[in-house]
Amino acid sequence: MASRIVASALSVATKTAARTSTKRFSSSGATAAPSVEHSRPTFRYLTAWFCPFAHRATLALEHHGERVDYEWIEALGWEQRADKNNVTGTGQEWWYHWKADELKRTNPSGLVPTLIPVDPITGKSDETKPVFESLVTIDFIDEISGACGTERLVSEDPYEAARCRVWADKVNRELCSPYYGVLVRKEEDERMEHFENLIKGLESFSKELTKTPGPLFLADGQLSNIDLALVPWAYRYYVFEKYRGQDYVITPERYPKLQPYFDWYDHVMEMDAVKRTLPDKDKYLEHIGKYADSSARSKVANAVRRGVAAHELDDEKDEY
Repeated sequence: MASRIVASALSVATKTAARTSTKRFSSSGATAAPSVEHSRPTFRYLTAWFCPFAHRATLALEHHGERVDYEWIEALGWEQRADKNNVTGTGQEWWYHWKADELKRTNPSGLVPTLIPVDPITGKSDETKPVFESLVTIDFIDEISGACGTERLVSEDPYEAARCRVWADKVNRELCSPYYGVLVRKEEDERMEHFENLIKGLESFSKELTKTPGPLFLADGQLSNIDLALVPWAYRYYVFEKYRGQDYVITPERYPKLQPYFDWYDHVMEMDAVKRTLPDKDKYLEHIGKYADSSARSKVANAVRRGVAAHELDDEKDEY
């Protein structure tokens, strides 16, 4: 019989819990119920504590925490299934994702993040209007929040909005997908190739950061969808040292050209709406070991094993 792990970064939800009050992160790591304001958009937030793609949506929800309410639903986790032929080469069992029925009903890919709108008065959810795909959820949350000016995550300046749209794709291709190549590919030369591509991407990002006074992607200290697109992976690069060694450590001493990136990192990680969303490092390190030892059977891991980038996963080819 398969064994399951059900866990939440901040114990805000479990896979099966049904709640009657909206929950969100608090700075203490517990959950806090917001004040009742029926005019605020409200969502069931189908997520997974460990997923960096879902982390993007969490960041947007927390940034607009005074404008948008949500209920955290841990909708995706891991279960072990026997690897009878030792395909992983580690003697360990395979790890597969389990998915909540609600997630399977509302997202054709069965992926997080997925937002389900809720009538704030009746409390009834509308599964005919799901919103998913991580970058899409950031922009959607920003739009529905009703924020304006520098509180927006998508710039009101058409030029800056267009620049961010270009960079959203670059972040996915150059700064997120190589992360999985470093961890999942088995040959050392392939891992290093992915790492070197990541460094090139960070150099390009650093150069782009100098187009504004900094330290964020947009001017005037405005947090943007590009900052939120990168934060989950930038925070997680620390796992390379544990699973791939010193040659994969990213520091200012080794990579002085990345100083704008390091300045950005130091600034954004101290923002309250970011700090309270960060998963425990030891806990995440244990989780990501499934990718490092090839025992994870997720769509992302399967895509990288198949030889394509993580952002090029195919729902049919990479199903498990």
